Amino acid sequence: MKDSIPEEHLYLVPTGEDVDNQFVTKNLLGDLEVHLISKCQLPTVVQSCCLPAVVAKDGKFCRAGLSVVLRHIIQKTYEADPSKKYVLELLGFKKTCLKACAEVSQWTRLCEISIPLAVEGFLTASPEHCQAVPADILHLERKLGEPVRVHNDDKIRRQKLQQQRAGAEAAVPGLSKEATEEGKTVEVHDHPLPSLELSVAFSKLHVQEASNAVREAPVIRRTKASDLPPLDHIFAEGLYFTLADIVLLPCIHQFLVHSKKQGKNLANLPLISSWYRRVQEVPGVKKAADKCGMQLLQLPELMPAPEEQLQDFSSVPDELEEEHEDSHFIGGPRPTMTKLMESGIEAKFSPHPCPNWTIDWTNLPSAVSPGEGKMSSDRALRKQQQLNNLVAAVKKLAKPGDVIVDFCSGGGHVGIVLAYMLPSCQVVLIENKELSLIRAKDRSDELGLNNISFIQANLDYFNGTFNIGVALHACGVATDMVIEHCIKARAAFVISPCCYGFIQNTVKFKYPRSNRFKEILSYKEHMILCRFADQTAVQLPPERRLIGKQCMGLVDLDRAWAAEGSHYSVQVISMEPESCSPKNNMFVGIPA
Repeated sequence: MKDSIPEEHLYLVPTGEDVDNQFVTKNLLGDLEVHLISKCQLPTVVQSCCLPAVVAKDGKFCRAGLSVVLRHIIQKTYEADPSKKYVLELLGFKKTCLKACAEVSQWTRLCEISIPLAVEGFLTASPEHCQAVPADILHLERKLGEPVRVHNDDKIRRQKLQQQRAGAEAAVPGLSKEATEEGKTVEVHDHPLPSLELSVAFSKLHVQEASNAVREAPVIRRTKASDLPPLDHIFAEGLYFTLADIVLLPCIHQFLVHSKKQGKNLANLPLISSWYRRVQEVPGVKKAADKCGMQLLQLPELMPAPEEQLQDFSSVPDELEEEHEDSHFIGGPRPTMTKLMESGIEAKFSPHPCPNWTIDWTNLPSAVSPGEGKMSSDRALRKQQQLNNLVAAVKKLAKPGDVIVDFCSGGGHVGIVLAYMLPSCQVVLIENKELSLIRAKDRSDELGLNNISFIQANLDYFNGTFNIGVALHACGVATDMVIEHCIKARAAFVISPCCYGFIQNTVKFKYPRSNRFKEILSYKEHMILCRFADQTAVQLPPERRLIGKQCMGLVDLDRAWAAEGSHYSVQVISMEPESCSPKNNMFVGIPA
């Protein structure tokens, strides 16, 4: 989507060459002005991103990816009309719905990437190859069966316990008050009362207070939190209708329509079926679906499958079970380090190529300095020292006309300095956090930089070509993601890692990274190195900091060897001075 040619408009980018413009635009929503545009006609910054995307009028600031774009539309809708609080509530508690990037959040990845791809594969498969329900659909069914955690859920769970006991008394007239207060359990399968979760969810949707609030009985107030009943899902993220439901509905609808045409039995998807029926009760959903040409199905109510049957049916592939990896380790790093030493592997650092080089900060405009990013003077000095190291390495690699990408750019400390000091290069800042990127854009505008652009997106949604990738303190797995992007583009890289303790196996990355480390260390042993690599804070004893530095060096040596397996020459260097940061390692990688 582009709001700059020449004003605010919606553009569709056809995937094929033989698309009828009039047919497409005629069959879309009547109250939207829609145009077709080829990919080569898109602004340069958009051509580097996966769609959908929104680009600002100057063509320099792009938001890409389904969740980022939808969150932006919701924010702008509310800003244009603050009376539409119900629209803003689609972002959920603390406005965090689908905010975490898909690379680190399994939930965002499931909603935004995995289920759309799974449904697309299901729809396009030949009849003999689409017999099984996609694993990601099964994963969603399982997620809908997990207990709900919401803000203030203790209070709601106590209300649910009170409602359950009231239902038990109503269903068993002879049951005495004393018996219920003594905690005797009465199983009732015919609930005359609507579920509390439904009452809470729909009271919010209809902008009303929860009805029939009753003071909790003493026995309810005394009940331990661990003995309270769990809350059931009403919508995808719990009790409340959010952006996640909007993202999932078109995909699940197409899956259900196709399954119905194929005569498939949905008896083993009772929770998805209940969710699908419930979403249709949300005010405005049916009307919106009709305008989009979606004829929502009327599904029969299905009985939940027996737990053991659901467990068998809902088994998911190993890559979706990463959260069950044992990440709790006992013992220190010495046995692991000794094991590596016995195989001739120790942390080693290459000499710094220009240890005394420094940017002349005093003669630069104030907007170039990291101090403009609203930090203390001490921290700003350390940030300048860190930038001295990265900029020196990039300047040795950069040639006129190069495209330099600042991954995980934050407020643009690295990218803005590079754009100012290398005017013959194009610099692209990529960051998932909107406010950080807006601050970077403001600083760039103050400097009048014309060789810089900004992309708010997950790293996976950037697919442009570039010559040098740079990242200052890329957190955890993000370092490996940046290296992967650079290797795919055959680009050089200058990266300072951070947050080693957050490293863990993901759908895309397995640890150790290099073949040599894999031959010696198990995943758990490698994780011990990662956890202790975070033990480098200045408050710690010197001996402990030294062990932390050695663990950092070993983790990064593994990464360097993995990149060398892709025909790169990689050096692991300590930044100068080492006091500029507890995380003072830096990679310099050059494609062979």
